[in-house]
Amino acid sequence: MARETVISGENDRNDDDDRDLRPQSIHDMIGQREVYDRLLIAVDAARKREEALSHVLFDGPPGLGKTTFALCLHRELNVNVQLASGAALQAPKDLVPYLTNADERSILFIDEIHRIPKIVEEYLYTAMEDFRIDIVHGEGTNARTINLWLKQFTLIGATTRAGMLSAPLRDRFQIREHLDFYTLDELSQIVTANAKKLRCPIDAKSAHEIARRSRGTPRITNNLLRWVRDYATSKSDGSVKYDLTVAALNMAGIDVGGLDRQDRKYLETLIRVFDGGPAGVEALAHTINVAPDTLEDEVEPFLLREELVVRTPRGRVATAKAYQHLGVAPKTAEEKTRRRPGSKPTSGAQPPLFEV
Repeated sequence: MARETVISGENDRNDDDDRDLRPQSIHDMIGQREVYDRLLIAVDAARKREEALSHVLFDGPPGLGKTTFALCLHRELNVNVQLASGAALQAPKDLVPYLTNADERSILFIDEIHRIPKIVEEYLYTAMEDFRIDIVHGEGTNARTINLWLKQFTLIGATTRAGMLSAPLRDRFQIREHLDFYTLDELSQIVTANAKKLRCPIDAKSAHEIARRSRGTPRITNNLLRWVRDYATSKSDGSVKYDLTVAALNMAGIDVGGLDRQDRKYLETLIRVFDGGPAGVEALAHTINVAPDTLEDEVEPFLLREELVVRTPRGRVATAKAYQHLGVAPKTAEEKTRRRPGSKPTSGAQPPLFEV
């Protein structure tokens, strides 16, 4: 089975590599200060006891730093780390090489751990608690169980859907940390720090503007920063100034609230076609010509978080904030009644659909 390369605990990256914007040390991380403080205590205690760090579970929306924390922890402890994906561990034979090859006190990082099947989870139970796996050799009456002892290691799991983890697996993580969205000031600091790595001068106003349109997510911040840098390089001398920043973000379709073209199309359809709702997600999806799963997984989470849309038993409803963001005046009850299917016009003849 092809597995990802083990990363050494020593300095495995060039600090001058401007293509990698991830912090190389846990002390360089911006934001998530409460998580940072608790992890430092756990790391310090593991060092003093000369033991493996307790198993850690990171959960939260994508792009908030779950993988970054895991990679920083292995450098902080100066141990090796193995990287795996839950989607790739579909059978026990896929997991066993990671466990048997784990060094003393090393880290096994499993991204999207909620995608591990039940049969693979059961192998993790004894591995996490007793550092042992039980392998059945043979079949029928000739079958026998081989107890294979493992070196002490730390399992770090990352998930965007903690509720999909089974309770037995979730409870075996001694440290559970939820990563929340970043503040505007924290994102501005990230823009400024990463602009130095990318060797592009940027002013504070431009950094604030990029942070304002980043949805509280560092991954989006870095993507927008790279786009603005490319725009400034193409249109100017490479220095990021405020007017270039605004022009670049507008060209990308990212408005001042962080909404992209698809987000605005969703709101415009909900307001214009469905009079602000309530409307079902399937009706919206067919109208926009987008898969319902795309709306539920990619579009609606941010709109719900920003209180632009609410979910009701009857469907999605646009809030007053959504009307204000789009600069549209809400329709009166009389105007909505006029547009209901089967309702008769109050006065005047209907114009022809085509000129005669």
